[in-house]
Amino acid sequence: MSPRRSAAEARRTRERIIERGVALASLEGLEGLTIGRLAADLGISKSGLLGHFGTKEALQLAALERAAVIFDREVWRPAADAEPGLARLRAVCAAWISYLERGVFPGGCLFVASTFEYDGRGGPVRDLLRRQFGAWRRRLSADVRVAAGRGELPPDSDPEQIVFELNGILMSLNHTIQLYGGTGAAVRARRAVDRLLPPPSSGPVGPQEPGEGGAPSKPA
Repeated sequence: MSPRRSAAEARRTRERIIERGVALASLEGLEGLTIGRLAADLGISKSGLLGHFGTKEALQLAALERAAVIFDREVWRPAADAEPGLARLRAVCAAWISYLERGVFPGGCLFVASTFEYDGRGGPVRDLLRRQFGAWRRRLSADVRVAAGRGELPPDSDPEQIVFELNGILMSLNHTIQLYGGTGAAVRARRAVDRLLPPPSSGPVGPQEPGEGGAPSKPA
């Protein structure tokens, strides 16, 4: 076998390992992502698998990095070209709900499952999760600030609070789909998002003058 063909074959094998690793981790957790289990699933030797990653931890990190690529493709890219601010926030949430409804990962969102496994631990896996979640929060917070600055959300909107609540809604949706089958859960999630990020109105959001918005004005 030529060196070029050998390198291409190694890349294909690595891709197979990562793809199966992501699927398995979403079902059984990152701790369930063992060298022996993956080798058996893929029909390769343990030594052959170790040759690609070296350790279980390296395999776990590779699975999380690939999951981030998939999440970006499924959730961010469909919304990336929307108008920055409220329109993009709502587009992101629509794509995010769809991603969970469609079961892109067979066992639900790998990031949600992984945080439950690793939020109380130290080490490189937890560190990577913190960086990934931090980057996502910053991306959403930036659009909240744009929306508030443009009058699409109240000017005193707290980006951190809104992002905290959005994450709570979508984590709850993932939990409900996985535990109960999700009947009606996506509808509830969309309602919750609409309350937090109301559809664009004809004018900027801000303090109302007396008598506006259906509220009676005080008598003179």
